[in-house]
Amino acid sequence: MGVAKAYILSAQIDEASFSETLVDLINANNYSVIAVPVSKFFKTAIAITAQKLSAPLIVDVIDLKQSGNVLEVTYNGIGNRAQVTVKVTDRAFLMAPPARFKPVEKATAISTETLQPKAIPSIKVVSTEEKPKGKVRIEDAELIVSVGRGFKKQDDLKLAFELAEVLGGAEIGCSRPIAADLKWLSEDHWVGLSGHKVRPKLYVAIGISGQPQHLAGMMESKTVVVINNDPNAPFFKNCDYGVVEDLYKFVPALTKRLKELLKK
Repeated sequence: MGVAKAYILSAQIDEASFSETLVDLINANNYSVIAVPVSKFFKTAIAITAQKLSAPLIVDVIDLKQSGNVLEVTYNGIGNRAQVTVKVTDRAFLMAPPARFKPVEKATAISTETLQPKAIPSIKVVSTEEKPKGKVRIEDAELIVSVGRGFKKQDDLKLAFELAEVLGGAEIGCSRPIAADLKWLSEDHWVGLSGHKVRPKLYVAIGISGQPQHLAGMMESKTVVVINNDPNAPFFKNCDYGVVEDLYKFVPALTKRLKELLKK
């Protein structure tokens, strides 16, 4: 089965205008399931639309199954640590990765309709400012040494920087408190659900407890090494190698030993 109808906007519009236009279209046709691909535009537009219609928005959808009037929706939840399946019986908005679902073969629209976008005179863009770009591209790093609240003061981060240099110029990552609260490092270094998602070949976590928000950003790392003086730190359940030791003793010793091995 192909596409029953295609709507074409007569002009390019912003997220707010698109949302207003979509609200009218949904109400006029009583559409119940609205699915869109993940994109910067839709993350804003569909969130606004769902709020206006008081309907749930399910993101990161990975599977759909229809059973009568019930739609079973599976999505990645809990920071990508679990797959959650929910039953949708009323109106809902779905957001899925662009390449997750294959298009219907030979999909052809039976009819088309041009829509006049709904203007939103009350919204005016006063100014735009590009986010400052730092030199750090931690998402692309193959080696990462990440630091957390186990460090007592900012100057002590030099221990991690020295280890990173010995490892061949590894990037420095950090947990949320280091970047968001203490401001010891810029947000370019922040690894986590609200920060950056990384997938290096080696991820060394120093003084990081391993809360779900942080784990969500680095779970795809190939090899994970954890250094923490707390044997009950959650991170030890999510690593390949764990060292229970005071970072102030172990990290300098590790750096020294690696230097010696590299000289041979």
